Amino acid sequence: MLAGMSLGTELKRFSKGAMPRIAILTIVLMPLLYGAMYLWVFWNPFDEVAKVPVAIVNQDRPVEANGQELNAGKQVRDELLASGELDLHATDAKEAAAGLASGKYYFTIEIPKDFSSSIASATTDDPHKAQIQFTFNDANNYLAGIIGQTAASRVTQALNDNIGERAVDQVLVGLTSAGKGLKKAADGSQQLADGLKQADDGAQQLAAGSNELATNMVTARDGSAQLADGTTQLATGINAATTPLLSLLTTVDSSGIKPSQYAADAAAISSDLSDVLGVIGAAGAGQSQAEQAVSQVIAGLRNSADPNARALANALAPVKQFLQTQGLNAATTAKVDRLAKQSNTLAAQLGDRNSSLRSTLAMLESGELTGKVVELRNGADQLQAGAAQLHDGLIQLSDGSNRLAAGADQLAQGTPQLLDGADQLATGLADGVKQIPDFGDDEQRQKTAANLSQPVALSSYTHNPAPTFGTGFAPFFLPLAMFIGAIIIWMMLKPLQSRPVIGGLGGLRSVLASYWPGVLISVAQVVVMFVVAHFAVGLDAVHPLGMLGFMLLVSATFLALIQMFNAVLGPAVGRVVSLAFLMVQIVASGGIYPVETTAKPAQWFHPFDPMSYAVTGLRQLISGGVDSRLWVAVGVLAAIAVVSLAISAWAARRNRQYTMVQLFPPIQV
Repeated sequence: MLAGMSLGTELKRFSKGAMPRIAILTIVLMPLLYGAMYLWVFWNPFDEVAKVPVAIVNQDRPVEANGQELNAGKQVRDELLASGELDLHATDAKEAAAGLASGKYYFTIEIPKDFSSSIASATTDDPHKAQIQFTFNDANNYLAGIIGQTAASRVTQALNDNIGERAVDQVLVGLTSAGKGLKKAADGSQQLADGLKQADDGAQQLAAGSNELATNMVTARDGSAQLADGTTQLATGINAATTPLLSLLTTVDSSGIKPSQYAADAAAISSDLSDVLGVIGAAGAGQSQAEQAVSQVIAGLRNSADPNARALANALAPVKQFLQTQGLNAATTAKVDRLAKQSNTLAAQLGDRNSSLRSTLAMLESGELTGKVVELRNGADQLQAGAAQLHDGLIQLSDGSNRLAAGADQLAQGTPQLLDGADQLATGLADGVKQIPDFGDDEQRQKTAANLSQPVALSSYTHNPAPTFGTGFAPFFLPLAMFIGAIIIWMMLKPLQSRPVIGGLGGLRSVLASYWPGVLISVAQVVVMFVVAHFAVGLDAVHPLGMLGFMLLVSATFLALIQMFNAVLGPAVGRVVSLAFLMVQIVASGGIYPVETTAKPAQWFHPFDPMSYAVTGLRQLISGGVDSRLWVAVGVLAAIAVVSLAISAWAARRNRQYTMVQLFPPIQV
């Protein structure tokens, strides 16, 4: 079993001379080119995005929003330049396009002219999203475009977080202001409803009062008609009465009236009337006696039996009647007496300068009375004209009051509907105020804006995380390096030595005589690659010892598998098949992309691919989360190694007898 470890084994050929030793060292270090070096070069390229040259072009034009200037394009450009996430170069559109075409820039970021206006449109009647144009050129580098798209997503998300929060904050500010205004409107609508209640009461009273006014105006109109007729009659009567008076006053004014003369004349008349009264008194006494005598004579004659005497009495009756009526009787004397007294009074008034009669005569003397009479006539005429105008005005006022009454009735009918509408408005506004949220202070409003702008937050948890790109791809690159290392080992060593086979050594011992030297080299490959990856590159596995042991198993399995290809098919064909099998393993292992995303043949071969089990086992040992899949991988790889060694042993027994194909192989490599 240990014959392969003796000095007479295959390794003895590489123990002498510098070149053989360099060859062994090269074989040991070769997997580093595919394993550790790949991991180191591509350890974490996404964290180096800041080194990717990108052009940024700002063509945005500032706009005015909410009374302030909004220059969102400049703000976004400055924030991106300050973020350091990309190697940004601020240029114009022409230079950016030329740089993208020449490969100077891997992609470009263009802020369009309407960027600020689009952001400000959130509070307008035409809200629309702001856009940022990313332009890629896969002719420069395809993966650079993929990285650029990832960066574009991150930039867009950051802008949405920032600008979206501010846009929503503006909306909330407007909503808060609207809420305050709506609160005032609700209070005002309630006051309006209360006022309309009073207005309705007033409208009912106005309707009743206007109807009463219309009725009273009809009465006033009829009264004004009577007043107009009366003033007409009054003016006519005054004109008729004052016309002779004016003629007399005109005559008197022309003759001249002296109140002092009237006083002297009145005194003389009074004296004369006194004398006349005395004479009338004496005459009256005699006339009375004659009348009595005639009465006695008539009475005696009527008592006589002589008819002639009675006829004489009848003839004297007219004399008696004359003496009673035409003579100076008591009535006449009384009249003369009153006339004398009146003349005395007139004389006294005319003699008194302060008497009303003297004042009247003074007015008559000065002509003022004539003016007063004229004023009286003019006033009567004006009164007549005014009464006529009053009547006309009352007619119009009566018509207007009727229209007022009709309108007031309509108003009284409409105000209840208006009151109902105001009550509904007040109720609706009050309910609306209750539905408007209260955002509290500025901090609470800004917090609400942040939540509304990004209502869904990404909450993720990764089990057994791979912190870097290299960590995630190490389970694929390491088996790849070990398979290539096994191919190189069997290029330098003979997969199946001829001497043990020809010497009659057992098939398995003949296989192990070549296998164990290869295992020793593969162990050196694995140890060197593990040390460099762990300590130099920084591959910090969760189970480092388990990783090392599993890598030894994988390397031993690949070594046995490739030895089998060479033992069964011969070195030349075996090497070609090994390389072809490597390509099949790479596409079917699921080491780069999930196997479900690959072509159907790769999916079919995946369960039979040894590298797929190597990738699965290393993933669990590097990132953690060891489960039954690791033990399945260990079992499958161990079984493959055992089966491969068994097939190689069968091939060794078969090769004890040389054939022409073995002596002269058709293909030599």
